[in-house]
Amino acid sequence: MLKHVNYPLKDLHTFGTDAYAKEYVEVSSREALPALLSTYQGKHLVLGGGSNMLFLGDFDGMVIRIAIKGKKVIGTKPGKILLEVAAGEDWDDVVAYCVDQNWGGLENLSLIPGQTGSSPIQNIGAYGSELKDHFHSLTAFDKEKKTFKIFDKKSCNFGYRDSFFKQAGKDRYVIASVTLALDTKPIAKTGYGSLSAELTSAGIDNPGIGDVRKAVCNIRRSKLPDPEKLGNAGSFFKNPVVSKKTFSVLKKEFPEIVAFDDPKGKKLAAGWLIDRAGWKGYRHGDAGVHAQQALVLVNHGKANGLEIIQLANKIQKSVFEKYGIRLEPEVNII
Repeated sequence: MLKHVNYPLKDLHTFGTDAYAKEYVEVSSREALPALLSTYQGKHLVLGGGSNMLFLGDFDGMVIRIAIKGKKVIGTKPGKILLEVAAGEDWDDVVAYCVDQNWGGLENLSLIPGQTGSSPIQNIGAYGSELKDHFHSLTAFDKEKKTFKIFDKKSCNFGYRDSFFKQAGKDRYVIASVTLALDTKPIAKTGYGSLSAELTSAGIDNPGIGDVRKAVCNIRRSKLPDPEKLGNAGSFFKNPVVSKKTFSVLKKEFPEIVAFDDPKGKKLAAGWLIDRAGWKGYRHGDAGVHAQQALVLVNHGKANGLEIIQLANKIQKSVFEKYGIRLEPEVNII
């Protein structure tokens, strides 16, 4: 493995802000992880696709980029195949591959940026589906015990945009591969409002998973900016969950408020809150809010991480003052 010093990270994360790593190395094989992480004792950051982070400045340590590739069928279950995917595989490439094989379960998660190894950490989700719905297990390197460990679904403790790896296991494990349980006789999941509307407008009455993937891609491209053209990390804030009692109070004061059912009460649409607080399309310098989706903060070219987070703080304060709701970042602040 070749190590670099004072390495530019601008092209390795989707916000595209200027930041440098004191040291940088790429890991292209699972076997290289123990040797590297057992010998390097300094501050380090494991980087995948860089699609869910914001650097506030330079990183004073080693950035380790996971570039492990490969995917293979490792087993079957009734009605399912088990596909093991290396952590460095591009997530949407994996979704496209599975749809081409007519293996169902991931199509609603189309066009989500990032690498496969990052997907369980965030429990990525969109259009009525989450990773955990078709997750089987993962293999990760334990930096404390210097060994690989297999995690099943229960031990990952998945939650809304959350998992064991963002809580008790944070910074301890490096995911090397993810095994997915995919449907061999898939049934398209089309209940999510905007997805259903997109399929209806296309005149598709009996959609397959390929139709769902195409519809999801169309929706995302129409609403969300391409990181290669406009720096962003997708949804900057989580959709807040409130009790039914709190929602009832909000509904009386704001009859048009958008929310979805949740086991803990009601999940509010953070984008709606931000939009109605007057932030959609806002821009100060090169830090801004996307004109089509208020949940997405953007870098118009030369914004730095501090300018983006200052904007985020202003939005949080504004939404709290208007609705009494505290927005939490979905993006990792580095």
